[in-house]
Amino acid sequence: MSADLVIVANRLPVDRVTLPDGTPGWRRSPGGLVSAIEPVMRANDGTWIGWPGGDDQDLEPFEDDGMHLVPIGLEPDEIELFYEGFSNATIWPIYHDLVAKPEFHREWWDSYVRVNRKFAAKAAELASEGATVWVHDYQLQLVPQMLRDLRPDLRIGFYLHIPFPPAELFQQLPWRRQILEGLLGADLVGFQLPGGAANFVRLVRQRVGHKTHRDLVYLPDGRTVRAAAFPISIDAAGFEKLALTESVVARAAEIRQALGNPRRIFLGIDRLDYTKGIYARLRAFAELIEDGHFDVEDAVFVQVAVPSREQVEQYRILRDEIDRLVGRINGDLGRIGRPAISYLHTSYPREEMAALYCAADIMVVTPYRDGMNLVAKEYVACRTEDDGALVLSEFAGAADELRQAWLVNPYDLNGMKSALLEAYQSDEKDLTRRMKAMRKTIRQHDVAAWADSFMAELATFSHSTHAKTVRPARRS
Repeated sequence: MSADLVIVANRLPVDRVTLPDGTPGWRRSPGGLVSAIEPVMRANDGTWIGWPGGDDQDLEPFEDDGMHLVPIGLEPDEIELFYEGFSNATIWPIYHDLVAKPEFHREWWDSYVRVNRKFAAKAAELASEGATVWVHDYQLQLVPQMLRDLRPDLRIGFYLHIPFPPAELFQQLPWRRQILEGLLGADLVGFQLPGGAANFVRLVRQRVGHKTHRDLVYLPDGRTVRAAAFPISIDAAGFEKLALTESVVARAAEIRQALGNPRRIFLGIDRLDYTKGIYARLRAFAELIEDGHFDVEDAVFVQVAVPSREQVEQYRILRDEIDRLVGRINGDLGRIGRPAISYLHTSYPREEMAALYCAADIMVVTPYRDGMNLVAKEYVACRTEDDGALVLSEFAGAADELRQAWLVNPYDLNGMKSALLEAYQSDEKDLTRRMKAMRKTIRQHDVAAWADSFMAELATFSHSTHAKTVRPARRS
C-alpha cells in the first residue's frame, strides 16, 4: 500500500506492552514527537516508518488506533552500534554542547550509514508518486539524500528535534561533510531555533562549499534548500481539557494529600539524561532547606526520572549518582513520612502526568541544553486557573517563547536557588500575570500550527512538480 504522506522516525509512535490478559500489545508512546506528528498523520492517512524497539525482525505492518505503522527491525549489533553508539554516544553529546564527552568509532559510523539506508529504502518503497516524506531527528540525518537518490520525484522535509551545534562543536565530527550532505537531500530542513538554522547554513558554506544567502542553500543541481526555525509545540487544548477532567482533578488532590499537603510542591519530570540538569536542581533545592528558607513541612520536590537508554554506560552512572544524592538529601534533611525529595524512576501515562502538573505549584525545567522541552509547555497548558510558577533554563528552546518564566542559567547554582526561592515566595498577582501570558503563547502556537507551518513551507520550497498537497493537521 503506497502513501501520499510518509513519516520516517527512529521509533514508531507505540511501545510494546503486555496487556492485562497477558497477551502482547501496543501502547501509544509518551514522547513529544508522537503527540506532535499524530494529527498530521491522521489528516492525511499517512504511514509511519520506525523501529518498534527490541530486535524482532519479523513484525509485519499493522494498524493501531487508526494509524498505519511499518516496523523497521534492527539487529542486536545495529542497536548497539547505530543507536546506543553513534546516535546517542557520538551525535547526542556533540549536539548538546559536549555536556558529556562524545566518542568516535568508525564501526559506529558504518552502522549508522547502513541503518539510514534501510530506512530510506523502505520510505522509497512505500511513498506514492509525488508523495511527501517527512524525516525526523538526529538518528536519520543521512536519509534525505539517500531517499533523494532513490526517488527524485518526492517532496522531502527533515526536522531536527534537538539543538544543532555551532561550527566549533560540529567540526569535531570526522563525518561532518557526509552529515551535512545527507541533510541537503531535503527541500526544507527545520530546526527548533533560528540559531540552529544559521549554524547549519554557515557550516554548509564553510565545509561543503555551496553558495548560500540568508536561510537558502543553492546546490549545483539547481535545487534550493531552505533551513528555517519551526519551534515545536504541544496539543495545548488537549492538555487543558485533560486537566479539567474529574479524574485528573481528583488525582491531583490525592497527590497533594499523599505528600502531606505542603505549602509548595516543586516538580521535575525528565528523561533520565545527563543533559537535563536533574542533579544540580536537586542540590539547589536541598541547599534552600539547609539555608533555612523553608523546611520539609513547607515544601517537597517531586522528581520523576523516566528510564532512558539504560544500556549506555553514561546513563547507568548518572542513575547511580542521582540515587545516591536523593538518599543523602533525604537522610540528612527528611523526617519520618516527610522526605525532602520524592524520587520516582518510572514513566507515567498522560493522565498521571497531567495530575502531577495540576498538583505542582512550581515546575522546574533546568536542562543544560534542550532543543525545546515540551514538559514546560505541558505544565503551562494544565494550569487552567492561571496559577503556578515555571522555573526554566535559558538553554531550553522553550525559553525563547515562555519569557515570563523564571529563567535561569543551570550552571549557576546560586542563581538557580534564587529563582526557586522567588517562585516559592511569589504572590498570587505576579503568578497570574506570568501564567496568563505564557498560556496565551502556547494556545496561539500549538502543535497543529507547528505541523501546518512546516508542511506549508515544504510545499513552497519543494523542487518537485509532481508532489501532491498535504492537508493541514488542524481540522475545522
